[in-house]
Amino acid sequence: MDGVPRVPDQRRPAPGNAPEELRPHFSVLGPVRAWHGAEQLSMGSPQQRALLAALLLRDGRTATAHELIDALWGEEPPSQALAAVRTYASRLRKVLPAGVLVSESGGYAIAVADGALDLALAEDLWAEAEKARGVADLCQARSLANKALGLWDGEPLANVPGPYAETERTRLEEWRLQLLESRLDMDLEAGCHAEAVSELTALTAAHPLRERLRELLMLALYRSGRQAEALAVYADTRRLLADELGVDPRPGLKELQQRILQADPALAGAPASAPEPAAAVVRPAQLPATVPDFTGRASFVSELSEILSAAEGRVMAVSALAGIGGVGKTTLAVHVAHVARTHFPDGQLYVDLQGAGARAAEPETVLGAFLRALGTADSAIPDSLEERAALYRSVLDGRRVLVVLDNARDAAQVRPLLPGMEGCAALVTSRIRMVDLAGAHLVDLDVMSPEEALLLFTRIVGEERVTSERKAALDVVAACGFLPLAIRIAASRLAARRTWTVSTLAAKLADERRRLDELQAGDLAVKATFELGYGQLEPAQARAFRLLGLADGPDLSLAAAAAVLDLPAEEAEDLLESLVDTSLVESAAPGRYRYHDLVRLYARACAERELPADEREAATSRLLNFYLATAARVYAMERPGDRTADHLETTPQVGLEFSDGAKAFDWLHAEASCILACIQQSLRPGSLQRAVDLLLAAKDLAESGASSHRYEVATRMAREAAAAEGNARAEGRARVSLAQVLNKFGRFDDAAVELEYAAALAEESRDPWTSGNALNEQGIVNNCINNPSASETYLLEAIAVFRADGNRHSEASALCNLSRALLAMGRTAKSIDLARQGMAIYGDLGVTFRLANAKYTLGLALSQAGRHPEALDQLEDARRIFEVNRQRLWQGATHYRIAQVHFSALRPAQAAQHAEQALSTGCVGGDWMRANVLTILGRALDNLGQVDRARACWREALTIHETAGAPEAAQVRDLLKPVAAV
Repeated sequence: MDGVPRVPDQRRPAPGNAPEELRPHFSVLGPVRAWHGAEQLSMGSPQQRALLAALLLRDGRTATAHELIDALWGEEPPSQALAAVRTYASRLRKVLPAGVLVSESGGYAIAVADGALDLALAEDLWAEAEKARGVADLCQARSLANKALGLWDGEPLANVPGPYAETERTRLEEWRLQLLESRLDMDLEAGCHAEAVSELTALTAAHPLRERLRELLMLALYRSGRQAEALAVYADTRRLLADELGVDPRPGLKELQQRILQADPALAGAPASAPEPAAAVVRPAQLPATVPDFTGRASFVSELSEILSAAEGRVMAVSALAGIGGVGKTTLAVHVAHVARTHFPDGQLYVDLQGAGARAAEPETVLGAFLRALGTADSAIPDSLEERAALYRSVLDGRRVLVVLDNARDAAQVRPLLPGMEGCAALVTSRIRMVDLAGAHLVDLDVMSPEEALLLFTRIVGEERVTSERKAALDVVAACGFLPLAIRIAASRLAARRTWTVSTLAAKLADERRRLDELQAGDLAVKATFELGYGQLEPAQARAFRLLGLADGPDLSLAAAAAVLDLPAEEAEDLLESLVDTSLVESAAPGRYRYHDLVRLYARACAERELPADEREAATSRLLNFYLATAARVYAMERPGDRTADHLETTPQVGLEFSDGAKAFDWLHAEASCILACIQQSLRPGSLQRAVDLLLAAKDLAESGASSHRYEVATRMAREAAAAEGNARAEGRARVSLAQVLNKFGRFDDAAVELEYAAALAEESRDPWTSGNALNEQGIVNNCINNPSASETYLLEAIAVFRADGNRHSEASALCNLSRALLAMGRTAKSIDLARQGMAIYGDLGVTFRLANAKYTLGLALSQAGRHPEALDQLEDARRIFEVNRQRLWQGATHYRIAQVHFSALRPAQAAQHAEQALSTGCVGGDWMRANVLTILGRALDNLGQVDRARACWREALTIHETAGAPEAAQVRDLLKPVAAV
């Protein structure tokens, strides 16, 4: 570090041979402090701390008495300065361990061990960070830089008097800012643009004349898609420099402005991934293992490998493999991907798109998984398909990544998942030829040649057995239609049965009833081969194979499978593992099982052929009961005192038990896809009501943001199914659930329509759950559209319904919503009282999660009362609870409210920082709330003198509000008028 010479050989060793944890250590990057082991030592008067600081900052070198006098008093020392220095030194010597403060040649020195001074440690960490950056290890460099910056604890040398301390304080603060600028530069290089905007907004407010920070802020805004704000920062900077210093911005800033105006592609930089603090740059390696006995396909391997290896420096290479099920598309794609992986050093992504199944993978869900695999934090992943696809392409920009899209339904499913970047490549497999996938290199994969088929069979079964029965082996592969999947399954069966001969297997396949389907194209081409494997199962295995294939969803947990089979978990696990051994079922992870899509179809065909309808329905009903019972338990653990669980359909299953709420919450989110698939599968007479009730029990999936889109799809399907059946109770509940989702995304008009229907259905079905919750949601809608009088009416009715039902938890929710309504009408004192009533109920019930909503509401009321410190305490508590419970959208909304409080308390810099965090995280309320956040951000920036950037925020907010027809548009227009007139 400049200005702080490092002379390791002059440092005195730490006294004695004390263990490291007992050696003294010191801090100067904050208050001057000393510790002996874990005990903090008293350093006495400010002058004594000034003497200690002067010695510590000399790296162990001796300071003469004259130098110390000059450090403490400068040019006007007291008459007894020398005696005072000796007194201070004597007092310090008594406090510090023996041998630490030494006298030498009329001066003094401090013996500090390596790593025992926070400044020296910061220097070492920063040097290592620069080394890591020099070798392009940004992940390590950023981690080390953050550790170095984390050693600061407020103002350096805080409250230490003397000219020397003042000089060093200034120098250390300047160095900290330089480190921050360098680390922020690395953040942008790593693609953490959104996170950087929040921090840079606060820093530019604190250091308005520091042009490097302004430059970084412009770049971060531009890379976050906020070009207008980036240009506004330049305009604000130019005006500020002219007014304060009478100078123009430096050339680098001017050049950046021009490049932004020209949309210079070089400014795009690294992916806008906004990972968690100090997150690692991830190089995914998701390719499944290639089979050790891969056989044949030499021309295809060579052709595809050549295309992939030539991807560098050219437009993305796309190869699409097509063929019937079981022809070996996945095996070939994975093998080629392994061969070519060295050409893609930044990683390989893989996904099974489940295109052959009833519910193919949704592109937005796949993009979310890919973004997480590439190091993007959940909080940075947007909701819409278009935004996720754009972020995905940005993340891949500058990287060389291979993407394998297996089992695609069609080109429309694939297009959003293509990298689109130079140097990247995609391998796609599908049962259809993707002639409408522009620019793709199409490969039609046919069955194996007889020679290749026999070689594959031989490698699995063993050369000795095949050589002695070569003709029978040829008969087997011919009977399999030379389909690789069929050959592999048949050979595996033979290999597992040492008492069989190849002729035995050939004789079994000779029956044309088993073989005809193999000679046809399409899904039935491997039916006879599956029949062969299925026919060798024991009765219990065969039953499990049939029943488990009935469940929708990507996979099944052991507990869910046990419910389907109506068996204890131990017995179910034995059966599942035996099916894994036969290759008819895959174990995706410990305790989780799945079918290949073709095998699932075959299993269902077996079930339909061999099981009566009532037995099939009983199996899926047991799965629904399991999910409903367990989700209801999770719901009840999260919301003590909420009677929702009492209003759900009862089930014979008791569901899983959890030791704590965190484990319960983890289960719910881990099973999200399976639960929603089960709901959709169960929307039929006999199970419809339970499916809708499962929506209610799993409502946290909608509130987290991660599964909200799929939850909305399920609620819409449930609403339609219930309406078609004429089930008023189920339809009313589905409509309330849908309205709750719509409210979260700011679609208040649509939510109001659903709630009007729900209210009528509640009256028809006399369902207290629908009645109370419909009224409560109507109150929320009217709060959001600035109609507090109507909201009060709805909420008072809701409270009455909840009280009559004994539902104290929901009563507390309605009280908090009523608090919001009264607050909007200016009845602040009553609003505070209602929020406290809601908190008291939650406290009595032992609620933690929903307590955040009450604290959020109380924070708003206290803020409007001008009690800003109390408001911030409540809102910060709420934000922490939302964060722990993974309620990302509510966490963002709380940042917005904290920004409002800081702005009201005349702290615009802090307001801007929290507003930026709200934009980065996302908020309950969708675009409507985003516009509100932009409005408060603009206000804060305007107060900070960043007028042009403020106008850019307001213009974007106005566009959103005008598009939605929101009344807030008028307020934003008023904000723009005085600025425009300047």
